[in-house]
Amino acid sequence: MSIIQQVSNATLNDNWRTINIDLLDPESSSNFDTSTLHPAFAPVDDNEIRTTGQQVRQLLRGGDAEGALRGALESAPYGGSDGVKEIHLQTVTEVLQSIKASEMTPMLQRIFRTEGGSDALDVLMKYLYKGMASSSTSTRSSRNALSPHETGGFSQMGGRPGAANESSGAAMSVLLSWHEKVVDVAGLGSVGRCMTDWRKV
Repeated sequence: MSIIQQVSNATLNDNWRTINIDLLDPESSSNFDTSTLHPAFAPVDDNEIRTTGQQVRQLLRGGDAEGALRGALESAPYGGSDGVKEIHLQTVTEVLQSIKASEMTPMLQRIFRTEGGSDALDVLMKYLYKGMASSSTSTRSSRNALSPHETGGFSQMGGRPGAANESSGAAMSVLLSWHEKVVDVAGLGSVGRCMTDWRKV
């Protein structure tokens, strides 16, 4: 074996590229807990978020759709678990689906003009993206779960194939409509703030 081959093999076996040089820098963020940079949120449990959901639905039944939307957006459970956040996402989605398309823009404009209105629309944008992500995930999983080859043919007794996709498609359509209206009222800056905010809904 030539000297060139020996040097090449030795270089290939060397793991110098896997060294994390940030660990060697004392001022690197790798050397301290970055979670201390953000204030801690008060924990939110299932009962608390379900009570909030009931209050929001009461406002909705009473005809105060704007109050229901504001209440849902102002009580985003940043300190809750993933399950708690999912429950609140369902509440927000229910409110959004109950509001007529003709009422969207005037309602968003009224919210935007109030104190903290821009923040409320940024929170709404977060819920829109989260709802779109969960709708697309449920559509994909329902497509994968139902296959005529696995079941030996579709049952005559069950619901129409693809009915679950229609409901998630309808939810996606509502969320996309809201997204368009929020961008019209709050501008594209709302999308940027939503993407860069460390507080997750």
